[in-house]
Amino acid sequence: MQPPTFSLVEAPLDPGGSVVVALPVLEGAGDDDSSLTLGPGSAEFLAEHDLDLFAVLDHHGATGKPGEVVTHPLVGGDNAGAVVLVGLGSGSTADLRAAGAGLARAVKDRDEVTTTITALADDEGLRAFVVGLTLGSFEFHWRKGGAKAHPVRRVVLAGGEEQQPVLDKAVAVAAAGWRARYLASVPSNAKNPAWLVEQAREVADATGLKLTVWDETKLEAEGFGGILAVGAASDTPPRMIRIDYTPRRGIKRAAGHVALVGKGITFDTGGLSIKPGEAMVNMKRDMTGGAVVIATMGALAAVDCPIKVTALVPTAENAIGGSAYRPGDVIRHFGGRTTEVTNTDAEGRLVMADALAYAVAKVKPDALVDVATLTGAMKVALGLRTGGLFANDDALAAAIDESGTTSGERLWRMPLAEEYEEKLSSKVADGDNGAGNPGAITAALFLQHFTGGLPWAHLDVASVGDAPTDHHEWTVGPTGFGARTLITWLERRDPLDGITKERR
Repeated sequence: MQPPTFSLVEAPLDPGGSVVVALPVLEGAGDDDSSLTLGPGSAEFLAEHDLDLFAVLDHHGATGKPGEVVTHPLVGGDNAGAVVLVGLGSGSTADLRAAGAGLARAVKDRDEVTTTITALADDEGLRAFVVGLTLGSFEFHWRKGGAKAHPVRRVVLAGGEEQQPVLDKAVAVAAAGWRARYLASVPSNAKNPAWLVEQAREVADATGLKLTVWDETKLEAEGFGGILAVGAASDTPPRMIRIDYTPRRGIKRAAGHVALVGKGITFDTGGLSIKPGEAMVNMKRDMTGGAVVIATMGALAAVDCPIKVTALVPTAENAIGGSAYRPGDVIRHFGGRTTEVTNTDAEGRLVMADALAYAVAKVKPDALVDVATLTGAMKVALGLRTGGLFANDDALAAAIDESGTTSGERLWRMPLAEEYEEKLSSKVADGDNGAGNPGAITAALFLQHFTGGLPWAHLDVASVGDAPTDHHEWTVGPTGFGARTLITWLERRDPLDGITKERR
């Protein structure tokens, strides 16, 4: 299934000539429905159709709230189709994103929709609308009879040719979110570490990035003990993926180098510390962090990211079998630090530790950011619509938090509370992977030991790894949360501006 395609036509459009036209409805200043305002394109539409749009809105009890949609069929002549009245609220960026998602659901299975909504949008609003419409269209299926509904095939937007670069970047960001969701949605009978390597290869080949892959032999030779231990019981051996992006000539480059690390557990049984059955059902998406990082890398050239970025995705299947790693085992990570395994279901931090240590020693970045569906405790702390953010650098935390807000992926900064550090202690190793509660904090503290004192941010997206219901641009299932945030941050003129100089 493919996302919609987009094109721009100089405003004002002639919505009377379109089979399906979407018009904006804004909330007014008053308290009653009569305060609703029809946006650009409405006069042109009414010149072609004998229809009282306010009566239509009143009949449906429309309020103009963001994402609210009223669809009215049009009958007769060549213009038979529908008018879709889309609530824009106050017209803010967030409201435009919600409006795009609402329209997406209303026009599924259509060949084309023309809309004047973007005549009200600035550049940021145009992006938000395109992202909302694209991601609100997402559906994954393996049904014999095909999808229940298909995204609208083509969307014609009000706008001038000077906005084409803005639209191109918006499409790239939306496509990254779509790709991250797709990768996380593929069932694990088709998805394993080798499969994820091939998905990374497709991205690298399509965008001119350098790809390096570690197989199990190379992982053992170079001392990636965490990745090897977690993947030991699976019939599909573990891998580590590295993707390198360098800014192209012709764009203004900024100083610095960022390393992204994404958890790539293609299925998680919990290992010998086995999960309850109901907790295992959605574990195909336990590689969301890896999906987000791969998708982000695929968009960097399109958004003119000005700095070097290296992505690392440690990927394994945490299975059960005679060769499975055990509670009580001590494993040696890349770089030599050891971990006593007291919970084989705390496997994500073990593979992430190897990748982080490798990044510090070999990539030598100016900042580290990791993304992982790491702890169920994050869901307890933050619910289902907010991701967790840990960081040892205030400027880095602020930049990522702001990017999350701008892109529609809400984050909440959590404390790296040192008083819980003692819970990580082990009598036989440098650390314990099952330090216990508060689970999200102790997991973050565990990872911090592998960051080499670099400016570092940790996104624990277990709380938002799955959407339980359709809500604005979120559709039921894996969310791919984090791709929009990372791209919005990395496309800044200087993503590392203000990062602690002592660490850099």
